Amino acid sequence: MSVGKYLNRNKVGGLILIIVIIIAFGFGGFGGGFLSNNQNNIAKINKTNVTTQDLINYINKSGINEKAIRDNLNNNIIEELLSSLVSTILLDLEIKDFNIFFSENSLSKKIKKNENFIDDKGKFQRIKYEKFLLENNITAPQFEKRLKDRELQKKLFDFIGAGTVSPEFLVNKLFKNENSKLKIDFIDLETFYKKKDKINNNELLKFLSENKDNLKIEYVDFKYSIINPQILIGINEFNQEFFDKIDEIENMILNGVNYDTIISEFNLNSKIVNDYKYNEESNFVRKKIYEVRNNKFDIFEDEENFILYKIENIQNKEPDLNDPLTKKEITELVIQKNKFDYNKKLLEKIKNKQFNKEDFLKLGKNEIQSHTFNSIKDNKKFEINSVQILYSLPMGSFTLISDEENNIYLASVKELNHIKLEKNTENYKIFIDKENTRIRNSILQSYDYFLNDKYNVNINQIAINNIKNLFQ
Repeated sequence: MSVGKYLNRNKVGGLILIIVIIIAFGFGGFGGGFLSNNQNNIAKINKTNVTTQDLINYINKSGINEKAIRDNLNNNIIEELLSSLVSTILLDLEIKDFNIFFSENSLSKKIKKNENFIDDKGKFQRIKYEKFLLENNITAPQFEKRLKDRELQKKLFDFIGAGTVSPEFLVNKLFKNENSKLKIDFIDLETFYKKKDKINNNELLKFLSENKDNLKIEYVDFKYSIINPQILIGINEFNQEFFDKIDEIENMILNGVNYDTIISEFNLNSKIVNDYKYNEESNFVRKKIYEVRNNKFDIFEDEENFILYKIENIQNKEPDLNDPLTKKEITELVIQKNKFDYNKKLLEKIKNKQFNKEDFLKLGKNEIQSHTFNSIKDNKKFEINSVQILYSLPMGSFTLISDEENNIYLASVKELNHIKLEKNTENYKIFIDKENTRIRNSILQSYDYFLNDKYNVNINQIAINNIKNLFQ
């Protein structure tokens, strides 16, 4: 089966993702009763049959090449393409049911008003239209059908959301939420966390004792050999002879030939590493071998070298505080635990109303800072989730917030200044449109549930498997 490689991918326009994908994707809403031996039909939507040829035609028009489909068969690409086809058919059924149409005259006007096809004087140029079709490898009937389908879908969604008018108070509420200025006082809690130089060995030993099962480290003994053309064939050239020998080594590994025999056979040098634990400062080869340690014996590529390695032993050990790097890592864990405990205790006080303005001032002393947000989307200083939480809290509230680098702050909500939205201004029109869109989307989401009740979609798994077999 040939798949059209040069056609533009057929994308369903408008709001189809909002409305229909909930039905088609994942087949969660598909019934299981259509598992017959009728291999000509791959799906059934109420009384409408979707044939295997329909799906093949849809795949041919999708612009996805055969290799991409073949490589993704196990990732359910056929099921997803069928889902997309079913979504398109559902839209067509809805368009017919509501008797929505788009005349040939309207289609012609739409094409002639397309800015890609008009000259500097605003006149339609047939030659521009034909050049566009040639450049996109599409015929006029194909383009016009896609355009007509898109317009019909748009009309359908307009029909569903028709008459959406937002009350003035909702428009004002949206404007206030997005544009009110919020002032806070905050304290950087880093000042109150226990510093590294204040953490002694007793604390480290206690932490190790409490978490010994979780802190065990895998130490690895391994040996490896660096292989490149100079070492393997005596010249600095990645030629066919070199890759043939690499293939030979790979085959020897697969056939159970041991590491030392391969080293001897090809006269390679071998390095031995004992008691290695992962270290970010190690070279790439050692880190890579540690990462793939569960695959005991193999070869991998590292830039201009190949690495042959053999894992000799893996042992779980408790951290050794005599190792400077291990001690540094455990110390950092203790620091993080102290931060967590401090933050948790502070949050519990706030939750239990045991923390007030006087406590805030006493804690902050001369370290209290102020910040004003210009809107609920203002994340220049603090990360966006923290900003949204602050806007949701009453005046005088306390909470913990963070910035993009995960630094933690204690914040006090101080003042909220509302900006008045003036009617009959361009800004007012913008927020009417935004609120209308929000309500419209809500309506369309409700339409999802309506479609789930209205259409019963069943699939034929045997037919799907047959389609998959065509690509194998």
